[in-house]
Amino acid sequence: MRQSFALAAQLAVPTSDPNPYRRLATIYFAFFAFVGVFAPYFGLYLQAIGQTAWQIGVLLSLMQAMRIVAPYLWAMLADRHGWRRRLLAAASAGAALVFCGTFVATSFAGLAIVLIAFGFFTSATMPLVESITLAGLRERFERYGGVRVWGSIGFIAAVLGGGWLLDRVAIESVLWMILAPLVVVFALALTLRDMPVGSKPVRERIWPHLARPEVVALLAANILMNAAHGPLYAFYSIYLADAGYSNTAIGALWTLSVVAEIVVFLAAPVWAKRYAAQDVLFVSFAAAVFRFAVIGWGVNSPALLLLAQLTHAATFGACHMASLALVNRWFSGARQVRGQALYLSLSFGVGGFLGVVASGAAWGTIGPAWTFTGASAAAAAGLFVLAHQARRLRRANSLSADATVQ
Repeated sequence: MRQSFALAAQLAVPTSDPNPYRRLATIYFAFFAFVGVFAPYFGLYLQAIGQTAWQIGVLLSLMQAMRIVAPYLWAMLADRHGWRRRLLAAASAGAALVFCGTFVATSFAGLAIVLIAFGFFTSATMPLVESITLAGLRERFERYGGVRVWGSIGFIAAVLGGGWLLDRVAIESVLWMILAPLVVVFALALTLRDMPVGSKPVRERIWPHLARPEVVALLAANILMNAAHGPLYAFYSIYLADAGYSNTAIGALWTLSVVAEIVVFLAAPVWAKRYAAQDVLFVSFAAAVFRFAVIGWGVNSPALLLLAQLTHAATFGACHMASLALVNRWFSGARQVRGQALYLSLSFGVGGFLGVVASGAAWGTIGPAWTFTGASAAAAAGLFVLAHQARRLRRANSLSADATVQ
């Protein structure tokens, strides 16, 4: 871990940049610690206060809906004015303040209002943090994993610690466990400074890039991949709890998936140079087809669940890195934050929204096993989209790499 921090420190933009990468690594840690409590356990809290499966699906989908629009709004300000660090502080403050509303709101309508606003502010974090990190990496994208891995470590710490703690305290404690890392993100964001921007901001059009078939294919496939993850993020903990697993066991299974993700990030300097991004994507989508089918029908087999969770290394870790690598090549310069925001808002926003809404509707009608089977089918559809545009993706990736070298 010390080596990862040392690597992060070496990646500072210029040496005079007052923005050390150790601080960014800690922001990743804190933000994903929030995710590590929210994703597995907030659904259990909603269930405990009387929300139905349909209501839980809708409430969580409202946050996903905000991730469709909000990231691009934040990104336009960031690219136009150079306020990446300033906006990060504002968004993290807003997220912490708005989330305090969950301490008093228990009705469906009240929670809906809070989570809509919460989704608006939290959707800004990743496009801004990713753009700051990637700007410092420049052409050394394979080193991204050395910084991003601290997000995975934060997720693991929160999932394991949260599961252990919630077996011993009331489920309402989860609200404090979610709020604490959000406050940490805000405090760290205050220590960062924006890089100077010229008096005439550079404005580059981004929309013509979206018409390219390979870009459409990548974004469409990622929408399907994140739709496939919808029942996992919304109902996996509930599914396991109903099958008799303890909160500690649930946390351990979530942790296993992120340990696999960490291995992928740390090994990125090797595999990111050896394998083309589109080939990594093909393997990732094939793994997702397998993973969600196994979760759906193998919930009573701990061995099968362990195997399925290990594939998170591909379905999220490798898939995200390969997709981000292509987006970072296709949308550079003054288009960088907007390109990443579009990728995140369409993939995690649209895809996540569709996945959570569909799984919420399906959970009580066709049952958990068939809901996860539908997730497997969505991943298969994404694999088909990528295969249909394989030649264009390979060619675009090759041309982008050549341009980078030149």
